[in-house]
Amino acid sequence: MAPARAQRREELLSDCIVSPDVFNQMVDRLGEFVVPYQHVLETEAGQRNVHLYLRGLLSHLPGKNAEDIATFVDVERQVIQEFIGTAPWDHRPLIQVLVGQVAAGLGEPDGIIALDPSSFPKRGTHPVGVKRQWCGHRGKVDNCQVSVFMGYVCDHEHALLDFRLYLPQEWVRDERRRQRRRQQCHVPPEVRYQT
Repeated sequence: MAPARAQRREELLSDCIVSPDVFNQMVDRLGEFVVPYQHVLETEAGQRNVHLYLRGLLSHLPGKNAEDIATFVDVERQVIQEFIGTAPWDHRPLIQVLVGQVAAGLGEPDGIIALDPSSFPKRGTHPVGVKRQWCGHRGKVDNCQVSVFMGYVCDHEHALLDFRLYLPQEWVRDERRRQRRRQQCHVPPEVRYQT
């Protein structure tokens, strides 16, 4: 990265840092907001861990990764890592709660659903769906993941409703070496062998 661009980036990032203290006044409200989502999680462990995870996200921790959050909330790293990364749970009931809340709280007769693809630069070949493909973030073909986001937009408000990670054909085709990579990344079985 060019020195001038790197300096400008640092200036922008320093302006964007928000202290977790700003959340202190809204923690109770956030706790109430989470309850409908917590109830649709399938397991008791998932219902308990959502609060632990949120405590970590709203903390003063400099890094918000599973290991740091687990240490902060005093549980084994694997508990948080499994909750956010590998535990099998269905996200669709959570999306239904969110869509209902957005419709009730923000719904307008002239509101629209907007779809937006976005790419995320990645290193290596292990992140699910990664491949050398067009990376809008970098403005060139590069190693990245691509997702499609669905949002609700009206004159006064907007809200993210759902997203899907794009799996390139190389990740979907049933070939032995690729099958192992999909299993290691926890690609769900229902998309594992589609063509």
